[in-house]
Amino acid sequence: MKKQKITGEELINLKSVSQLRQLLSEKEIDTTAVDRILDYESDLKLLQIELVKLQQWVLNNRKRVIIIFEGRDAAGKGGIIRRFTEHLNPRSVRQVALNKPTEIERGQWYFRRYVKHLPNRGEIVCFDRSWYNRAVVEPVMGFCDEQQYNQFIHKVPEFEHMLYEDGVTIIKFWLSISKTEQLKRFNSRNESPLKRWKFSPVDQKGQELWDKYTYYKEQMFSKTHASYSPWIIVKTNDKMAARLESIRYVLSQFDYDNKKESNMQLIPDPNIIIRYFRSSRHNKD
Repeated sequence: MKKQKITGEELINLKSVSQLRQLLSEKEIDTTAVDRILDYESDLKLLQIELVKLQQWVLNNRKRVIIIFEGRDAAGKGGIIRRFTEHLNPRSVRQVALNKPTEIERGQWYFRRYVKHLPNRGEIVCFDRSWYNRAVVEPVMGFCDEQQYNQFIHKVPEFEHMLYEDGVTIIKFWLSISKTEQLKRFNSRNESPLKRWKFSPVDQKGQELWDKYTYYKEQMFSKTHASYSPWIIVKTNDKMAARLESIRYVLSQFDYDNKKESNMQLIPDPNIIIRYFRSSRHNKD
């Protein structure tokens, strides 16, 4: 039996998602992939409404929140941050993505360039990479020496504990991606004129130095994971699931106003969101 097609006129006349689902069913078109995307978009919208409520609570209670997004190249940091922030009030949420340090910054206290971007009262700051550059990327790529690395890895818990004692909430995500999936995304970037700018020689080195990255990542976890700033592993081979569950995790960490009125599941999937102490058994990326 010949498959039926949806005409342009039929698409134009659709008024809702339910009508689209009905039309696909009538034409006996497999809707598995479409259903998943529609469900994702529906869940994302509801979770983003919760994020708006959370932001208002942070603002009203003058809280300071840092959300750190770390991970290998192409793990999806930018995509997740975009879903976090796209409907929030830009006056009290910021994204920080710093370029490589200047000559002057290289001569300063390492944390200084990050301190000036810390949240003010009532503000959420998302770091697209952070001071943890010195824990993984810099030693892997030879951008810091052994002394600088060792000094950092011993001082960063003290730095974060000072922030914690001053009332700052720190959420640290490591976006975990498999080597095969990373290569697939690199190839996709190179093939797209709109994404090619994302690819750099450093990205290619990420594949070549995969095992070295893994070593320094594990060192970072073991030396900087703490009760006041734990590492949260996010499995990101499935982008849509990673985005939803990351938002759920953040929402689960706060008792914001009207949270109980939400009809959404706000507890993250433990198969996708994993605290570091479990990652040693489940995460090899």
